[in-house]
Amino acid sequence: MDLPSTGIVKYHVKLSFEVDGLVEKADIIGAIFGQTEGLLGPEMNLNELQKVSKVGRIEVNVDTKSNIAKGDALIPMSTDISTAALIAAAIESIDKVGPFQAQFVLSGIDDIRAIKKKVIVDRAKKIVQEWATKTISEGEEMLKDVYDASKPGKLTSFGKAQLACGTGVFNSEWIILVEGRADVINLLRAGFDNAIAIEGAKIDESIKTLTDGKKVIAFLDGDRAGDLILKELQGLVNIEKVYRAPQGREVEECTPLEISEILGNISETPKGELVSRKLTQFSGQKKYHKSDKEKIISQQAPQVLSQQNIIEPVTIENDSSKDNIEHNPVIREIYSQINESLEAILLDSSMNTIIKVPVSEIVKKLDDTTGGKVLILDGIVTQRLIDASDKAGIAQIVGHRLAAIKRNPSIKINTFNEIGLK
Repeated sequence: MDLPSTGIVKYHVKLSFEVDGLVEKADIIGAIFGQTEGLLGPEMNLNELQKVSKVGRIEVNVDTKSNIAKGDALIPMSTDISTAALIAAAIESIDKVGPFQAQFVLSGIDDIRAIKKKVIVDRAKKIVQEWATKTISEGEEMLKDVYDASKPGKLTSFGKAQLACGTGVFNSEWIILVEGRADVINLLRAGFDNAIAIEGAKIDESIKTLTDGKKVIAFLDGDRAGDLILKELQGLVNIEKVYRAPQGREVEECTPLEISEILGNISETPKGELVSRKLTQFSGQKKYHKSDKEKIISQQAPQVLSQQNIIEPVTIENDSSKDNIEHNPVIREIYSQINESLEAILLDSSMNTIIKVPVSEIVKKLDDTTGGKVLILDGIVTQRLIDASDKAGIAQIVGHRLAAIKRNPSIKINTFNEIGLK
């Protein structure tokens, strides 16, 4: 089937034959060359065409059975289609192979270039498919990388004291020390997963272990308790930089945008510089509840306190309501659902869910929602939330903590800690 090195196969002339006698391949090839010689002129003799690389080696298959030989022949040619057709017709005119009657029939002429084109196109399709698959995979991987980068970090714990922290504290160059678990959650919302809560004025020894060999940032509340905790920290941990929430504000009360503005240029701040950016303040005078931090203040520095700075906690009327909430299975189930989710759920008087939204959207949603009676949120009960709840007819609010409350509205307010859910 091969042509000389100068030939290019264009067509395959395929023929079948039947001979009334026992013959071999050499007999069939001899008949093809011998009985077509001179039929079409000397320039079309197969021998001459082979010499000029127009015809390749003829392939013959023979099967003999019961004194009859059947088979097929394939002639590769690089002539034009007209010459190939003439030679095929000449071979069909062969009626004897040796002394035996024979019949040759053209099975077809295959255009090798068309076959090659199909092979090339099929291969090209496969190449494109492989390329597209790889490109899509790379694109999906890129999208996954972007999506992973946009996801908030996860909350975990560290050390025997099970200090709340983000997963980034284990491999980050910087460690951000904050006061409580709610601060860690708020920093996660802002995209900082390398914060850990010190959980009180007494610093756990595991903090020293975690911060060893790393750069340490203190991000504390903008109140007197934060001042005292900072002094305690500076005596135990080598702090590179100190950041504070705006005056009178707590870290857990800051919005993600405010946190990003405060911590956004950590690497640009000189070592040891005290940073306290001025951000939008809450309107009205700041008042404090007698929280755990104020207990720390009263124990360590009672001389800095005055009646002007601290008022008593908001009084909750009808204390029996606490027992009712504590033993309410719906409240307990909702707490297990929303804890650490930063979500809020509004219930009607039958304790059925009306809406479930992020804490950051609940005030706005209350303006457009009716029928709500009990509001449960994984966040801080603020004055703004109470005012919106009062307008919406909410009878009771349950949250993690109470912020600065300027008045005592006719709404029952509880923390999860008060009702035994923390």
